[in-house]
Amino acid sequence: MHDAPPSPLTAETEPLSHGLKQRHLTMLGLGGVIGAGLFVGSGAGIAVAGPGIVLSYLIAGALAMLVMRMLGEMSAAMPASGAFSVHAERALGRWAGFSVGWLYWFLLVVVLAVEATGAARIANGWAPGVPQWAWVLIFMLVFTGANLAAVKNFGEFEFWFAALKVGAIVLFLVLGVLAIVGWLPTASTSSGDPVGLTNLTGQGGFLPHGGEGVISGVLAVVFAFGGLEVVTIAAAESDDPARNVARAVRSAVWRILFFYVGSMLVIVTLLPWTSMKPGESPYVAALDAIGVPGAGQIMNVVVFVALLSALNANLYGSSRMIFSLAERGEAPKGLLRITGGWGSPRSSEAESGGVPRRAVLASVAFGFVSVLLNLKWPDSVFLYLLNSVGAVLLFVWGLIAVSQLRLRRRIEREAPETLTLRMWGFPWLTWTALAAMVAVLLLMLTDDAARPQVLWSGAATGAVLLVAGVRELRDRRRS
Repeated sequence: MHDAPPSPLTAETEPLSHGLKQRHLTMLGLGGVIGAGLFVGSGAGIAVAGPGIVLSYLIAGALAMLVMRMLGEMSAAMPASGAFSVHAERALGRWAGFSVGWLYWFLLVVVLAVEATGAARIANGWAPGVPQWAWVLIFMLVFTGANLAAVKNFGEFEFWFAALKVGAIVLFLVLGVLAIVGWLPTASTSSGDPVGLTNLTGQGGFLPHGGEGVISGVLAVVFAFGGLEVVTIAAAESDDPARNVARAVRSAVWRILFFYVGSMLVIVTLLPWTSMKPGESPYVAALDAIGVPGAGQIMNVVVFVALLSALNANLYGSSRMIFSLAERGEAPKGLLRITGGWGSPRSSEAESGGVPRRAVLASVAFGFVSVLLNLKWPDSVFLYLLNSVGAVLLFVWGLIAVSQLRLRRRIEREAPETLTLRMWGFPWLTWTALAAMVAVLLLMLTDDAARPQVLWSGAATGAVLLVAGVRELRDRRRS
C-alpha cells in the first residue's frame, strides 16, 4: 500500500455548520468520557485490583492523555470533521484513512445500542408500564431529531448533560473528603472520627493482588476513557477550530484524570475493597456509607443522563465520521447531502452551515439494527457484534500515534506556525504510548474474559483492511 499523497497541510474548508462554541467543546471534552463505565464499571476494576485501582486509573489515564495530546496536536494544525481518519490518510495513505474511519464508525454505532438499551432499562424501572423497546424508540427519535437540527442543539444537549455529570462527581468528591476527614459520619464511624487509612492498608494492603492486580485493573478500566476523541471531531464545527480544540484538549485531560483518580481514591478509602461487586456501582455504596438518602436512585439518574449523553455524542461522532469518509470518496457520495438545520436540502458544495442529514440517518439506521439485535439476541448475535468492537479503540489509538509520528516532521517542515499544541517529549512519549497499547493487547490475549474481544476485533479490523487493500489495488489498476 502506497504512502499518502502529498496533500497540503492546511485546515479543510468544512461545508458543515460552525455553531459550536468554546463552552460546548470544553464540556464535551470533560463530559464525553464520564459515563456508565466510570459510575458502574469501575466496580469490576476495584474487585480485581483492590485499592491499587488508583494506580490502574493513573496508568490508563496517562495513556489516554498521551493519545489526546497527539490527536490535539494534529487537530489544532489540521482541523477536519474526520479528525484522526483525515490525519491517518495524510500520514499513511488512503487505506489508513478508510480503515480507521470505518472502524471508528462501526464502534460508535454498536456501542450506541448498549447505551440506548441501558438507559431504557433504567427508565423501565421508573415507569414499568412503558415497555423497554418503547423507551429505546423514544430515545433514538429524540436524539435523531436533535442531531438533524442545527449543531448548536447537539452542543447544548451535551453541555448540560456534561455539566450534570461533572457536578455529580464534584459533589461526590466533596462529600467523600468530608467523610474521610471525619466531618461527616459514615456507617463505620461517628461524626468527628476520621476514616483513616484502614481500608487502604487492611484486607491485604494497598496492592492485595500485587502488580498483576494493577494490570488486571488497567484492562478493566482503559476502555472507560474512550469518547475523548469526539471533541476533536466537533472542533471542526466551531468558529475557530484550531484554537478551540487546543484549549479543549488542554483543559479536559487533566481534569478528567483528576475526576477518575480522585473519585477512585475516595471510594477505596471510605470502603473496604472486598465489599465491591462487579456490576454494582461503587458510588452508590460510598453514598450509602455516608448516609445520603436515596443514593441508589440518585446514581440511577446520573447513570441515566450519562448513557443518554454518550448516545447523543456517539450519534454525532458517527455521522460526522461517515460524512468525512464520503467527502473523501471512502463512503457513498449520497451521504454528502446536507441541510441548513431544519431547512431545505442543499449539496455539500453549498454555503457553509449545513447538517449532514443523510449521514445522521445512516448512522441511526445501523444503530437501530444494533439495538434490535441487543434486545432480541443479547447473549448471542449482539455479543459477537460487541466483541468485534471490544478492542477497536486500541487499534484506533495506535493509528493516531503512528499518524502523529509521520505528520509531526512534515508539519514542522511545511507549516510550523500551525503547531500551537505540541506533543510532550516527541517522539519518545509517542513510542512509549504505542508500546503500552501493544502491551495491553498482548495482556488481553492472556486474559480469558478479554481474549474474545481481541480476536473478534482483530477479525473485524482484518476485514476492513482487506477491503481497503482491494480498493487500493483496484485504483492502481485504473490509473
